[in-house]
Amino acid sequence: MIVAAALPGLPEVRPGDDLARLVAGAAGRLADGDVLVLAHKVVSKSEGRVVVLDDVEPSERALALAAEHGKDPRLVEVILSESEEIVRSRPGVLICRTRHGFVCANAGVDASNAPDEGEVILLPRDPDASARALRARLRELTGVSVAIVITDSFGRAWRLGQCDVAIGIAGLEPSEDWRGRPDGAGRTLEATVIAVADQAAALADLARRKDSREPVVLVRGLDRHVRDGDGLGAAALIRSREEDLFQ
Repeated sequence: MIVAAALPGLPEVRPGDDLARLVAGAAGRLADGDVLVLAHKVVSKSEGRVVVLDDVEPSERALALAAEHGKDPRLVEVILSESEEIVRSRPGVLICRTRHGFVCANAGVDASNAPDEGEVILLPRDPDASARALRARLRELTGVSVAIVITDSFGRAWRLGQCDVAIGIAGLEPSEDWRGRPDGAGRTLEATVIAVADQAAALADLARRKDSREPVVLVRGLDRHVRDGDGLGAAALIRSREEDLFQ
């Protein structure tokens, strides 16, 4: 059985906070094999990845894009600073490839749940490194080895609606490869690779409300996917440009 429950009682996270200590306090008793799924914004806040728009000077390119898409030019400048390229655009929408390799709206830059008006939150600089650091710190504080998944909500090119996906992972297998194994009828599977971490991220998102201010979810029952080592991280889930049919 897989069980997911949002952790209550986590305070507003500020830059420099010991996030692992806050999470450990909210979680209570943890066990080896548990998975903690964190909305990236609490990680970003603790790492100081918050930008005050009044401090941003938009470039000429940002001004032009802002006029074309009806966006705040300061926001567009921040989006550009977080982007490797703009993959697609239409009025009001910028789909970007981030410097991490993620393809998402506005390079993950978002004002929702920002500490104050006129601020935006960026993705962590290195979400896999953030996940590894949180895991190590939690082990230090609790003596328990849990897996960490850091998430963000992404749209999907072929489906309506957003779904949480893993952008940082430590201690959980990102995927499970069933290619070459038989299905229930004995036929050999040729293309099945289960997105374990992304599905854990989506499960956690269902366990909390978007307005609940409960950014951390404890998931139990994924023990067979939890590893002693930190593993490959979410970087292993990024599709290569050669395989990207929507590029």
